[in-house]
Order: sequence, then C-alpha cells, then structure tokens
Amino acid sequence: MQNILTGRVWVLGKDIDTDQIIQGKYLTIIDPNELKKHVLEIVMPEFAREAKPGDIIVADENFGCGSSREHAPAGFKALGIGAVVADSFARIFFRNAINLGVPAIEARGVRALFEAGDPARIELRAGRITNERTGASLSFPPLPEHLLGLLEAGGLVEKVRAELHGKAGA
Repeated sequence: MQNILTGRVWVLGKDIDTDQIIQGKYLTIIDPNELKKHVLEIVMPEFAREAKPGDIIVADENFGCGSSREHAPAGFKALGIGAVVADSFARIFFRNAINLGVPAIEARGVRALFEAGDPARIELRAGRITNERTGASLSFPPLPEHLLGLLEAGGLVEKVRAELHGKAGA
C-alpha cells in the first residue's frame, strides 16, 4: 500500500448496506474472481464491469451498515479498489475493510467534494483528500499507525504471516 492513492471516483449515497454491496445470495462464493463480478450490482449494475484497479469509492454517511459480512470489502479488494472514503462507516465494515487491506477513510463532507468520474488524490499519512479536477480538498484524521501498518502489510492475515515468518527465521 502506498501513502498517496490516486484514482477515479465512484459516488454513492448514504446508508449503503452490505447487502447492497454484495447480496446475500452470493455469500457462498469464496473465489475472489467470481465474487468481484457481483459488487454493487443492485446499486450500480455497471460497477463490477467498469471499475478499474485504484478506483476510489466516495460515499455519504453510514457506509457498510447492515450485516457484518466480510464479502463486502472482499469484493472491493478483488476489484482492486484503492480506497473507500465516506462521511462515516458502520464500525464492523470499517474493521473488516482494514483487516482485508482495503483503506477505509472517514472524511466528513467528502461526498459534497466529488462528482462521479472525478480524479481523487488521497494522502493517507497527511490526512488529506483532493479533487484533482476542481482543486477542492478536505482534511481528515489520519488512520492510527497500527491500522496503517495493517494496510501496508496487505491486511491482518498478511501481517500475521509476515510476523510468524520472521519469528520462524529468528
């Protein structure tokens, strides 16, 4: 994971729940390449076909509410989504995203800063997101170091693997 993320923005509203991200009927899918075909299909049917690695989700309040299913951020990870930035997150979605290595950033007022397709620049450690089309930017509280460490490792499982590998070689 890089400190500076850039990508095209996809805009969503508020109260996007995990069933809208990945419908319950797909929860038996464990292959990420199959799962990614169904991300946001009831909200934006074109999303899974048109999303590109590095794209950024910008949303309003309460993103990821509903069931605590890892399939929602796992679908974003499979698509290579660079980050999800929202006014606020359901706490379980936030931690699932971070644990899977998907940056989840709370930035109050971010939804008003972007239109669909705008280019965004996120400076994780500085706590700033910028609309590169308009120049408008917004500060947000940077993620704590321990969460940045999880993202840099690629997620919780990868971090633990690296730590165990390091101990085995000691």
